Amino acid sequence: MHEVNGAPEPTAAEIRLVVAASSIGTVFEWYDFFIYGTLGAILSKAFFPTGNATLEMLLFWLVFAVGFGFRPLGAVLFGYLGDRLGRKYTFLVTVTLMGIATAGVGLIPPATTIGYAAPVLVILLRVLQGLALGGEYGGAAVYVAEHAAPGRRGFFTSFIQSSVVGGFVLSLVVVLACKGAMSAETWTTWGWRVPFLLSLVLLAVSLWMRLKLSESPVFKAMKESGEVAGNPFIESLTYPGNGRRLFIALFGVAAGLTVIFYTSMFTGLSFLKGPMRVEDMTAELIVGLSCVIGMPFSVVFGHISDKVGRKLPIVLGYVATLVLLFPIFWMIGNAANPGLAEMARREPVVVSGPDCSYNPFAAEQATNCGKLLADLSASGVRYSLREGPALVMTIGPAAASLETYPWHEKSAVRGKDLQAMLTHAGYDFAKVRPSFGNGAIIVFGLVVLMALTGATYGPVAAVLSEMFPARIRYSSMSIPYHIGTGYLGGFLPLISSLIVARTGDPYAGLWYTWVVVFVALVVGVWGLKGGPPKDFAHDDA
Repeated sequence: MHEVNGAPEPTAAEIRLVVAASSIGTVFEWYDFFIYGTLGAILSKAFFPTGNATLEMLLFWLVFAVGFGFRPLGAVLFGYLGDRLGRKYTFLVTVTLMGIATAGVGLIPPATTIGYAAPVLVILLRVLQGLALGGEYGGAAVYVAEHAAPGRRGFFTSFIQSSVVGGFVLSLVVVLACKGAMSAETWTTWGWRVPFLLSLVLLAVSLWMRLKLSESPVFKAMKESGEVAGNPFIESLTYPGNGRRLFIALFGVAAGLTVIFYTSMFTGLSFLKGPMRVEDMTAELIVGLSCVIGMPFSVVFGHISDKVGRKLPIVLGYVATLVLLFPIFWMIGNAANPGLAEMARREPVVVSGPDCSYNPFAAEQATNCGKLLADLSASGVRYSLREGPALVMTIGPAAASLETYPWHEKSAVRGKDLQAMLTHAGYDFAKVRPSFGNGAIIVFGLVVLMALTGATYGPVAAVLSEMFPARIRYSSMSIPYHIGTGYLGGFLPLISSLIVARTGDPYAGLWYTWVVVFVALVVGVWGLKGGPPKDFAHDDA
């Protein structure tokens, strides 16, 4: 077997159309996927009403993760079709499936109307979204990579990476525009459905552009010479040396870049809107602006990888993330809500007592201490936990009176009493709008995170395309990429939220990102090839 490159190199006009159509389609498809995460506060109440705000959000992120969990299966299915039938028509199918599934979420009645059928339907549609996205990225990345020369492959494919960020930005822009055009009551009642239904318009535009494209020259050459894989999935597992390459692609590339990517966007947004209590629209504007400023970093580092090789920017991005992750979020937290940060230092909340077990997935806690921890977590209050013979909560040096605490009421009622108690001690639970100067600091911190995303994400399509032979490239790069992004990345919001809920520390969830990036650094240093970019060679180990 040998790699086929017999087709003539595309013209400049052809490569521009390839990049534009693939990138715009990717923007639209990721918009469809991200719009669900962007509207978490509303969807958690519409489809998962439990009366417990923490549990509602955890259930929401769990179903969010379900979509990611099915991405590897989509990678297997559509990778098989892409390697057997062609790149172009496969990613036409994936974008169509994504658009229809997303619009469907906007049509589901709330749980108050149809009961458990609502979350079941949401889960089914998230499964379809995950399957579609599992085939989309590999198709777009391979399609662009196979049109580009090795010396320009990082630059051209990096537009696919920027398009993923573009999908997130588009989701924020549409949400903000809809909010601005509607009253608050209309938005929360039914207006939130409009962004989902708009996906049908985006689907039409994407299909119109992608239908103009011709098949990848590499695939056409393989088909003409009869070298198309018989079973791409099996060959991906059995091709000489591919086991090692799949391991490196999963743990050294996909895992690390994904958790940095989602931390910079989803964690950044939920951190501001949740524990930092920044007013929702302000937080969305800040994160959206940061993403717009940070989008070009993927292209910059993709271009740099054409000059210095793929390994160097990825490894340096991992190292910088390990050093800067916590300091950046501490800086963002202090700038977002200085009063809250000062109160946490000056009047720390400490809970001590017996039976202080807290299960974030329980609708109601079994013990009074567990209820108190749940109420603190739902209020976004940082706390420390200690052993003790009796249940005591101190706010700074003073012990709070818990004798009249409404232990037998619902969590929403208890939460109001708790917040009143903390307000008396100096805490402020009102939503805040950071000053211009503090807003600039937050944007700076998020842009630094976007730069780290660009360093690790910009070269990824090029490095994965060059790691595998053309006959099984779609499958071989999609499977590890979507296992890494689907499980290690897709479960990041859930796991991070769970860690924060269990510890009472709004920064504790970052340890998940840090550990995954550390593993990716070790594997990347060991397994990624240095030196200038080159096409796949059969003697590659």
